[in-house]
Amino acid sequence: MTGTTPAQAGTNDAQELTPKDRTRAVASALSTERGTTTIADTVVSKIAGIAARDVAGVHDVGGGAQRAFGALRERIPGGSTNYSQGVSVEVGQSEAAVDVDIVAEYGVAIADVAEAVRRSIVTGIERMTGLRVIEVNVSVNDVWLPQDDEQDGEPAQPRVQ
Repeated sequence: MTGTTPAQAGTNDAQELTPKDRTRAVASALSTERGTTTIADTVVSKIAGIAARDVAGVHDVGGGAQRAFGALRERIPGGSTNYSQGVSVEVGQSEAAVDVDIVAEYGVAIADVAEAVRRSIVTGIERMTGLRVIEVNVSVNDVWLPQDDEQDGEPAQPRVQ
C-alpha cells in the first residue's frame, strides 16, 4: 500500500502517524462539528502531579516552600492535598508542556526516576485528555533521607546529660 497515509489504510497505529498528523487527530477529537472541548490548565497540572507521585523513587513533588505550605494546609481540618503543587503547565488547543519539581528518595538513580516521571506524565495526560505532550522538564530539587521524617516528628535529643 504505497502512497497511502495510515488514515487511508484504515489503521489507528499512532506510531505510524507523523507529529503533524497526531496534532490534527487530537485537534479533531477536541473540536468536532457538535462543539469543542476545552481542558483547563489545572486539570492537566493535577494529572501531571498525580502521575509524578505514582513513580517509585519520588518522595514528593514541589519545592521546599511549596511542600511546607502543603503540609500546613493538610493539617487544617477540611484541608486537602494540592495535587498541582510543584507542577507548571502550558496548555494549547492540542498540545501541552509540563515542568515538574520533585524530591527524589536517597539511593535511587535520579536519571532513571526523571525518565520514569516523564513517561508517567506523558501517558497520563495523553490518555486522559487527548492532548499531545511535547515536553516534560523534570527538576530534582532535593533528596529525601529516611531520617528526615524521624527528625521532624521527635524533639531533638540533647547531646549531653
